[in-house]
Amino acid sequence: QSLRDLDRGFVNFFQKRAKHPQFKSKHSHHQSYRTINQSNNIRIVGKYIKLPKLGYVKVRQSMEVGKINNVTIEHTPTGKYFAVLNIEFEPQPMNNKGGKVGIDVGIKEFYSDSNGNVVSNPKYLEKSMRKLMREQRKLSRKEKGSKNRNKQRVKVALVHEKITNQRNDFLQNESTKLIRENQTICIEDLKVKNMMRNHKLAQHIGSASWSKFFDMLTYKSVWYGNDIVKVPTMYPSSQTCSCCGFKNPLVKNLAIRKWECPECHTKHDRDTNASINILDKGLQMQSA
Repeated sequence: QSLRDLDRGFVNFFQKRAKHPQFKSKHSHHQSYRTINQSNNIRIVGKYIKLPKLGYVKVRQSMEVGKINNVTIEHTPTGKYFAVLNIEFEPQPMNNKGGKVGIDVGIKEFYSDSNGNVVSNPKYLEKSMRKLMREQRKLSRKEKGSKNRNKQRVKVALVHEKITNQRNDFLQNESTKLIRENQTICIEDLKVKNMMRNHKLAQHIGSASWSKFFDMLTYKSVWYGNDIVKVPTMYPSSQTCSCCGFKNPLVKNLAIRKWECPECHTKHDRDTNASINILDKGLQMQSA
């Protein structure tokens, strides 16, 4: 299977669909291997999963599974083992409330929508930073190669793992809520990788994880038949008055959070105004 993956990696590289394949390091503490289900040699039997070469391994099953295509066995830096199954999945149609919403993501507030709702950013990384720094400081003082260093490495990994789990749970809940309430969701086509080059904001942008949030909205929309409309990056959603359409160049300054339109004198919240404009632009693109 590794040779098949290597071959696919080089094919994708030469056809310019991906970067040059990188080999896994044996020194990495996140290890995995994948194997394909052939002749039903991978199957769930009661509280066990049957794996090629390993036989029956006891598992805690998190969900019901259908036909198994392949399985990836992962060993995490905290010492846990996971069997990730690739199965044939037919999503059940989910009725939504038929709403239409525009989403403007941010750092202070995770997102503001065109209905006036604001979801605050939980900032799990920032809240755990003191504990993370303390554990990393302890790790740096341990002798390399010692058992105590490995024990401390696991403690650092546990902090990172908790932050990741908290963030994923938050993103799953928010994306599912939007999918259940709306038929059409308009978002900005943000170039997050380019935005991460701003070293003053990179950590906060990475902590918010906008890309993963948009990815969740995208694949869930495919499952349940929702429409995701991506508004162009350069569209001036924050600078445009959502009432009269006047473009105020002064709002380019990110420090301005509230402003009044010089034309119609409507008072705007920057993010809510942007989300309304994103919705209007998205609906315009959808109908074109």
